[in-house]
Amino acid sequence: MNRTVSIHQPNFLPWLGYFDKIARSDVFIFLDDVQFPKTGGVWCNRVRLRSGDQARWVTGPIKRAFHGVRAINEIEWADEQPWRSKLLKTLTATYSRAPFYKETMAWLEPLVLAPESNLARYNSAMIKAIAAQIGLRYDHCVTSSSLGCDGQGSDLLINLTRRVGGTRYLCGGGASGYQDDEAFARAGVSLAYQGFRHPVYPQAGGGDFLPGLSILDSLANVGRAGVRALLAVE
Repeated sequence: MNRTVSIHQPNFLPWLGYFDKIARSDVFIFLDDVQFPKTGGVWCNRVRLRSGDQARWVTGPIKRAFHGVRAINEIEWADEQPWRSKLLKTLTATYSRAPFYKETMAWLEPLVLAPESNLARYNSAMIKAIAAQIGLRYDHCVTSSSLGCDGQGSDLLINLTRRVGGTRYLCGGGASGYQDDEAFARAGVSLAYQGFRHPVYPQAGGGDFLPGLSILDSLANVGRAGVRALLAVE
């Protein structure tokens, strides 16, 4: 029997496809001990929400005053900025007219305001809490930093997969450009491509459907049961 493993950085309020990976995995690994980019925006501290008929970036500020490089699990939020309360105001401005806004904010607000200063721990706790709200198991989520594996690129992914007893690696649609499929085959790990097709649902404000937004968009618009149905979770 295959034991399916997926691996992903602990992203900030990620999209539906991220939770599809969690739902389809026997083990989900938060890749928290790889390098955080020194400059530029990444999905670990920003995400897109709907604003009118466009998608806009919402960013959680981080402390960048450090020398050299740091791993994701060494990054701290810039807590001197009231970004958590600002995020809540943005969510209100964006989704207050959505059908499930109040239901969602009732349990989401305490999570957003959580005082955790470490980015990786904050994000992974948020992801597991959202998974619980939509009825996904999350006890199979572990961190790469707890597994003690080395390597880079495909070798690291293979080592992590094998460390947790995985026989199949579930990869996203964009992996083929950098992933060494032959290395997985040599290691006895089969590959499964996620092939996630973004479901379409009603979005408050009308206009054309905007895919790839934070899962908060779907939660506000169709609620927890609706999101579970979108993910086709039995």
